[in-house]
Amino acid sequence: MNAGKINVTLQYTPSLDKNFIPAVLYNRAFLKAVKESGKGVPLRIAIERHDGLISTYDTEVFAENCGMDEVNFLYVERLVKSLLWIRGGWKITIGGPKSIGEYIQKAYSETGIRAFDAKFMGNVYEKPFTVVVTDADKVPAAKEESKPIGRHLEGYRIGFDAGGSDRKVAAVIDGEAVYSEEVIWHPKTQSDPEYHYKEILTAMKTAASHLPRIDAIGVSAAGIYINNRVMVASLFIKVPEDLFEKKVKNLFLDIQKELGGVPIEVANDGDVTALAGTMELNDNCVLGIAMGTSEAGGYVDKHGNLTGWLNELAFVPVDFNKDSMVDEWSGDYGCGVKYFSQDAVIKLAPEAGIQLDDKLTPAEKLKVVQNYLSEGHEGAKKIFESIGCYLGYSLAHYADFYDIKHVLILGRVTSGEGGNLIFKKAEEVLKGEFPELAQKITLHLPDESKRRVGQAIAAASLAEIKK
Repeated sequence: MNAGKINVTLQYTPSLDKNFIPAVLYNRAFLKAVKESGKGVPLRIAIERHDGLISTYDTEVFAENCGMDEVNFLYVERLVKSLLWIRGGWKITIGGPKSIGEYIQKAYSETGIRAFDAKFMGNVYEKPFTVVVTDADKVPAAKEESKPIGRHLEGYRIGFDAGGSDRKVAAVIDGEAVYSEEVIWHPKTQSDPEYHYKEILTAMKTAASHLPRIDAIGVSAAGIYINNRVMVASLFIKVPEDLFEKKVKNLFLDIQKELGGVPIEVANDGDVTALAGTMELNDNCVLGIAMGTSEAGGYVDKHGNLTGWLNELAFVPVDFNKDSMVDEWSGDYGCGVKYFSQDAVIKLAPEAGIQLDDKLTPAEKLKVVQNYLSEGHEGAKKIFESIGCYLGYSLAHYADFYDIKHVLILGRVTSGEGGNLIFKKAEEVLKGEFPELAQKITLHLPDESKRRVGQAIAAASLAEIKK
């Protein structure tokens, strides 16, 4: 495969996607070409997020004026995009060749190819999105902070898990769930935030009725939460912008007041999944990947802490094929959401000889394909093997940004036999193409029903009770 003067050779090609160019192989081929050219120069990237925290990344690129500018631009643009959605931030500092910095500056302008990303991140961090161009030695130093959130099992706790179709709550005493319930709700269709407030409060009061008192509350929900404030969350997708600012951003802080001001901690559901995994495995460096409506990610570091990074893997580029499927929301190509979600199954279905009724919802289309698989349909089998192939290469890509010992593979795309096929193929790719990583990384396909209880207990453990 060729992507702008860089040749990429795969040992394993997804049978239903012959044009797949894995990000990890492209990046390795690029860095090898830079080294062999003898014309490499350092490039340093810093991304600042909330509270002055900074992530940095060091790499090498071709020097200016050696005919490799376009290749540089592709490599760095995809790298910045990956860093932005993994680490999060409102300010990018690019230190290295000036032409690269200016290219990234233009890409993230109001009219640039990454205007969506710039606007989104500006809203998340409540600051105008900024790109600063400088020399490599003038890029600010890293300032990371991981928090020991979770694993607090003592006392009387409430764990709340806000899903898109059902809400789960558990009353937990010293790490044991004494009561739990799942209730169907419809947060994504409701424009009045009072609905969300009342539903969440009702759930928590129900759990509280099974406890002598409340010592702490933990919340797991899809979206981005900073200092327990809702910055972006699909649960509130129908809420108008003005009401979101007034009623949603501080919703969990308002609920905290309502319940007596006890300690509360709100975390992304992907992070809570990873936390539940560390508690179950009794080990750290855990990456959780949930394949459902989208691709959700979560990470627990070597200290057993949450990092405060975004871990929004759905928008991390994993395929450098410029003709690959575009994500409708962000307008970008090759991003994880089209490779590790029900969209991936739907995308590959025609190639597998499976025609899906347009009238069906994406979740229903997934079910149809899973039914074909259970009947032994060869094309359906190839769909899940192709996703497994994507996953093997993408895990190696994620390993450039995370220190990984364990990967939890979750979500409804992995239900039934499909999950086993994804798992086996990903393992095969890792062992064959990246043996050094295969020795270090263990894949896990947890039991879903067991995970639900684990998720509630992990959520309940988020907040620390102040002595």
